[in-house]
Amino acid sequence: MRNPITGQTDRPLAPVPPDRLAAVAAGLRERAPAWPAADRGEVLTRFGAALAADDDLLAALVADTGRVAESVLERQLTAALIDRWVRQAPALLAPPAERPASLPGIHVAGDAVPYELVGVISPWNFPLLLALIDAVPALAAGCAVLVKPSEVTPRFIEPLMRLVPADLPLAVVEGGGETGAALVGLVDAVVFTGSLATGRQVAQAAARAFVPAFLELGGKDPAIVLAGADLDRAAAAVLWGGTANAGQSCQSIERVYVAREAHDEFLALLVDRAARVGLTCEGGPIGPIIGPGQEDVIAAHIADAVARGATVHTGGTIERHGGGHWCRPTVLSGVDHAMLVMTEETFGPVLPVMAVDGPDEAVALANDSDYGLSAAVFAGSEAEAMAVAARLRAGAISVNDAALTALVHEGEKHSFRLSGLGGSRMGAASIARFLRRRAFLVNRSPAADPWWHPA
Repeated sequence: MRNPITGQTDRPLAPVPPDRLAAVAAGLRERAPAWPAADRGEVLTRFGAALAADDDLLAALVADTGRVAESVLERQLTAALIDRWVRQAPALLAPPAERPASLPGIHVAGDAVPYELVGVISPWNFPLLLALIDAVPALAAGCAVLVKPSEVTPRFIEPLMRLVPADLPLAVVEGGGETGAALVGLVDAVVFTGSLATGRQVAQAAARAFVPAFLELGGKDPAIVLAGADLDRAAAAVLWGGTANAGQSCQSIERVYVAREAHDEFLALLVDRAARVGLTCEGGPIGPIIGPGQEDVIAAHIADAVARGATVHTGGTIERHGGGHWCRPTVLSGVDHAMLVMTEETFGPVLPVMAVDGPDEAVALANDSDYGLSAAVFAGSEAEAMAVAARLRAGAISVNDAALTALVHEGEKHSFRLSGLGGSRMGAASIARFLRRRAFLVNRSPAADPWWHPA
């Protein structure tokens, strides 16, 4: 694997052989029925506590991604995720109360049956969090879980597996695309987070295997800044929302629409802030580009914008430091929807800013996308922001902030358009994805049903 700091390939990938993968899946499937609800909270609590305190895991995350602050936060968020599901799962899994049906004498009861084995294929940008964000609710629901993280960031697998309690039916395996493809055929449901192109392949493989697929794919998240907004606050939030993790997040702000009368002031504030944010190799917060070849996509989008008349105010180039690839926060103006940077996923710390003539144009441009993952709106009042947010075709809209979906997991949301398919991975609905509902229809009437054949 390529080290994002040095640029060197410092470790070969060790994919699990197909027969071993099948054996791991079969072993997990056998353990699923013996994963009792009474023990899940205690076992998951032990797992979360071990994960939160393990420095080897943190060091592996840093080595995988080349970043420090985000890795510390990622470990904290993952431990909090486990704790939240331990607390919430018992109430959410309680069977519904029996109730009378609309037909006289008939009563309806029910329960839920977890899928025996859930497969998770997770990406490289937040290796630990996105490996477990779906695995933990599935485990809490009573499923066994088999995870295949990205082959770009597999160093964390070994220290993570050392922390998995023996009585937790979870396995995390190393491998590339072939391993992920094989996994789909071994499980009862699959969750995938990653690119649209790979997501299509997972969906097709799941359809052939006749198992449900839950997909969270790409995004091209817009931010709208209205004339009455607190522009300094908006600039600070947009800068973080577009450059945290060097912009390598599906919920990153990737395009900004600003009311024309506020455009110049907002742009100046954003440029001033962006120019003062450094790279981690200089002691700043912006880490290296993690995914192999992603630097070429970022560079191509910036070059296309410049060729079509955009102005670069900060950043704008791919830098080499210690062998790794880096991109400083890049602010562009003079952009439009003829440019790749406004229409295709950049996945880098690039913020193109476009002036618009009022909320209607901002909404139209924000909705002019193949994606609909999340968005942000800034306004002078919450009511004004909410009126615009309600018109956006995206699953989660941050109001007077940006990229809150990375930190707030209580809000149920669905991906719009090509950003994904399936039930919400956020909120209480997340655990319901891994349960099949069963109804018991009980006839307590001693009389013959009127629709039976005559005696």
